[in-house]
Amino acid sequence: MLAKRIGIDLGTSTVLIYVRGQGIVVNEPSLVAVNRDGTRILAVGRKAYEMVGRTPDGIQVVRPMRDGVIADFVVTEGTLHYFISRVQGRQRIFKPEIMICVPSGVTSVERRAVTEAAISAGARQAWLIDEPLAAAIGANLPISEPRGQAVCDIGGGTTEIAVISLSGMVVAHSVRVGGNKIDDSISAHIKRRHNLLIGERTAEEIKIAVGSALPLREPLSVEVRGRDLISGLPRNVTVTSNDVTDAIQEPLGTIVGAVRSVLEQTPPELASDILDRGIMLSGGGALLRGIDRYLSMHTGIPAAVAEDPQTCVARGTGQALEHFEVLKRNQLYLR
Repeated sequence: MLAKRIGIDLGTSTVLIYVRGQGIVVNEPSLVAVNRDGTRILAVGRKAYEMVGRTPDGIQVVRPMRDGVIADFVVTEGTLHYFISRVQGRQRIFKPEIMICVPSGVTSVERRAVTEAAISAGARQAWLIDEPLAAAIGANLPISEPRGQAVCDIGGGTTEIAVISLSGMVVAHSVRVGGNKIDDSISAHIKRRHNLLIGERTAEEIKIAVGSALPLREPLSVEVRGRDLISGLPRNVTVTSNDVTDAIQEPLGTIVGAVRSVLEQTPPELASDILDRGIMLSGGGALLRGIDRYLSMHTGIPAAVAEDPQTCVARGTGQALEHFEVLKRNQLYLR
């Protein structure tokens, strides 16, 4: 078959694209630079990321997806068109078949919007797969067995928790809290404690450099530059990992609450399986230091981070594409 089969993890913070037979070919920030009235796309992905916080009045950098759903249909369509064209290369005769991940909690209207954006961007056919299922497939969990598998996918805009058995989701819950809310909490904490204003890009860099869900035995530290709220001049401060731990307790508490909610709704037989097998963590948020121990401490269930958690959902989408005909027949994954 000459048409390509493409799996897309169209996340709030990152776009990952898997092509059958090639693996992951695109891993770029989910950002788009547009002119002020939003009629022309100027840059997409990494080039747009470099513009964050540095644009003149005539340019704004926006996220086409917010909290896991389409925030701007035109920009999302343009973004998909750009990445699909990049993946397709010169071969444009045969339109690709595309599978896109969506949060489990999105409405039918939001699902339709994603499908229509993909078709408008050049797809011959677009299928949707729920993120927890894609994450479970990417983490190599035996989802077809009659045993409970718990997955917690912490993305940029949403956190997806699901209990999976016999290739279907038994219980699922989605909260609009993820990496971006953690970044916001870091920014607010530094503003409150140090009277220093920092941008979202700097907050993300702090999270990556010293972020931890639990206090570290040997705290890490990083120099942060921002604008002093009192003098209005640039200033440096030192931020430690313990500062970040204090700052992010609220969003982490929301994630723990969502996990507990799913566990409370899980049938007893599956709950006993989860107690034995634990919770698999995926998504970029799973890279936060100590997040697995934090969840275990607050739920009493062992937790483990998947191998390469950031690309887990995209790889799961790709593996679903490898068994496309089977999935198409049973309609268990696809919507």
